[in-house]
Amino acid sequence: MGEWILLAMAPVFLGIVLWEAWYWRRRSATDGNTHYSLRDTVSNAALALMHQAADALTWLAVIGVYWWLYQYRLFEIPTTWWTIALLFVAQDFFYYFFHRAHHRVRWMWASHVVHHSSERLNFSTAFRQSLTYPVSGMWVFWLPLAWLGFSPPHIVAAVAINLGFQFFVHTQAVGRLGWLEKMFNTPSHHRVHHARNPKYVDRNYAGVLIVWDKLFGSFTEEDDAVPCEYGIVKAVRTHNPITLTFHEWRDMLRDAARPQPLRSRLGQLFGPPERGHAQKPPAGSDATP
Repeated sequence: MGEWILLAMAPVFLGIVLWEAWYWRRRSATDGNTHYSLRDTVSNAALALMHQAADALTWLAVIGVYWWLYQYRLFEIPTTWWTIALLFVAQDFFYYFFHRAHHRVRWMWASHVVHHSSERLNFSTAFRQSLTYPVSGMWVFWLPLAWLGFSPPHIVAAVAINLGFQFFVHTQAVGRLGWLEKMFNTPSHHRVHHARNPKYVDRNYAGVLIVWDKLFGSFTEEDDAVPCEYGIVKAVRTHNPITLTFHEWRDMLRDAARPQPLRSRLGQLFGPPERGHAQKPPAGSDATP
């Protein structure tokens, strides 16, 4: 069900990408903006197709786990407008911890780094996803929802709608949105999240509601005096979707295999990502962003 929701929204996503590319092309004639490149956009599309195929297969494989856990649910939750609203809030709450974990645990960052590896931020960047999320454990974070009593099809739909919303925050073409900034994730908040400036790294993990970042101390407001620089600290100079997908898995497993105590090996796998990044050169060299 979730895949069908995103597929139904695909024409809208594509239309907005084309509009934004046209918008920046017009601007570039006067101010030199280069927010889009063909190679970067094609790479984003290839990564999206790979991710969607892996995601569809994953849900087929793990939906039985959700149904099994649903048998032992704590509550009988009816399908009403208020329980649907509650599900969206609960799913967004768990999304915050999924997202935070995928920045702070290297095993999970090995998947999520793909999304952050472009030095551009535009609507097509939302397509830039990894096919290895099932391995890093993305699906695990929604299991508590089934145990609480939300039906698995509704959970999958809530995840898809949450991800669909997030497409709209991947842009530099939209400024601040007034009072909406106080409660919701917005393009301004998400520009901070994608920036590699020291002030902005690992901030603003929100999916839909920015209130989780404010509640758990990970919120930073966009500062006009500190323009966002996009990408990851150790840049990956390639548009090859295979390299983009697996470069951090390769580096992480190589670091863990080096002669060292078991605790250090586990730290390379499950410690913070920066543990293995201090001395790494940029990966790949076949293209520049």
